[in-house]
Amino acid sequence: MKGDFKILWNNCLNVIRDNITEAAFNTWFAPIIPLNYKDNVLTVQVPSQFFYEYLEEKYLDLIQQTLYREIGEGTILNYRVLIETETNTTVELRGETKAQSGDKNFTKKIAVKVPNPFERVETPEFDSQINSKYTFNNFFEGESNRLARTAAEAVAENPAKTAFNPLFVYGNSGVGKTHLCHAIGSKILDRYPEKKVLYISAHLFKVQFTDARRFNTINDFINFYQGIDVLIIDDIQELSGLEKTQNTFFHIFNHLHQNNKQLVMTSDCAPMDMLGMEERLLTRFRWGLTTSLERPDKELRKKILKHKVLSDGLSISNEVIDYIAENVTDNVRDLEGVIVSLMAHSIINDRDIDMNLARRVMEQTIKFEKKRITVQKIQDTVCNFFNIKKELVHSASRKREIVQARQVIMYFTKKHTELSLSQIGAQVGNRNHSTVLHACNAVKDLVEVDKGFRANIEEIERLLNS
Repeated sequence: MKGDFKILWNNCLNVIRDNITEAAFNTWFAPIIPLNYKDNVLTVQVPSQFFYEYLEEKYLDLIQQTLYREIGEGTILNYRVLIETETNTTVELRGETKAQSGDKNFTKKIAVKVPNPFERVETPEFDSQINSKYTFNNFFEGESNRLARTAAEAVAENPAKTAFNPLFVYGNSGVGKTHLCHAIGSKILDRYPEKKVLYISAHLFKVQFTDARRFNTINDFINFYQGIDVLIIDDIQELSGLEKTQNTFFHIFNHLHQNNKQLVMTSDCAPMDMLGMEERLLTRFRWGLTTSLERPDKELRKKILKHKVLSDGLSISNEVIDYIAENVTDNVRDLEGVIVSLMAHSIINDRDIDMNLARRVMEQTIKFEKKRITVQKIQDTVCNFFNIKKELVHSASRKREIVQARQVIMYFTKKHTELSLSQIGAQVGNRNHSTVLHACNAVKDLVEVDKGFRANIEEIERLLNS
């Protein structure tokens, strides 16, 4: 190993800084974190997939030449892309390399590695992807979550030996679904260390499946998942509209269930409201217990706030806690965010956390808070606005008012979610991606020429964000 990897990377940064503007350096290179250097490969962490792609597109030559100059010919840069901040889930991507030929033309070669957990089976320790900071001890009970919490503890005590298999938990973003998943996994690992417990998001599952198809390793992929004792999949709704991925998960589900393995799934909606999902899967989702996590009531919000204040070593009066609990009502994540903001303001301004500071921070939070807009909310809002039943939007009806409502739903779904065109189509009566694209363009065009229609779109936007 040629010296400390942090020193090596800092040497590279000094060269890069001299060759680009200060603004570009601060934007694209300052956030990079060096992680390791081994076998001629320097691994660094970058904040997002877009970050990685931009660096490779705009600064490939500069990066490669700098690595060769400061570390050595043939040095490879390996990117670790943070794709889920809550669970620290990462994807590793190998930087492109350019080899110069005699006529000074360059050829490109890229090696992309998506970490498939089935490759880890041969390693001494199985990586469960469980975040141990989320436990039942800090998942506080209230009316809004009592059934889900009780069922989750029962599953953790006796995985696959209760009637709660699968356990399907649904609710809006920020109400504690992911926390509950990790709490289940942590307790099972404590009680049954010999079991293979895996937490994974549906997003990462579909990434791994796509990678397995690309490299013809589907059998390895399926064999790995069929060897899991407790499979916990977060945000299962992200498989909507993905027929091949759903088909593979169907067979994995059947194998695990038939072999008395525990399945836990979460979603932003109940199975009965899930669109773009095969009926045979939805039937299996309902085999065990389906339960919801609701918005926390005021007493539960106060419990959560008091624990957060205590764990952060803060001094906040009951009056301030009551004020926050009264005004931040949507989810746990917002509550914790307010406490973090209060702590930051208190430290930076060297002042106590009192009602005046709380009101100021709350005004900023409420003003700038961007609420998550779901497909279900979009459909409900648009259908209510146009006074049309939701089932008609999903039907084959070609009536003008129904077609227009359907197109508006597609338009707002594309604008406010990260679903692909095919997935959007699956949510609105199984339309294909070209229909969705046409609908979005039709809405945009009509907004430009029809003042009345534009006013309707603006009002629906206001309702979605209210």
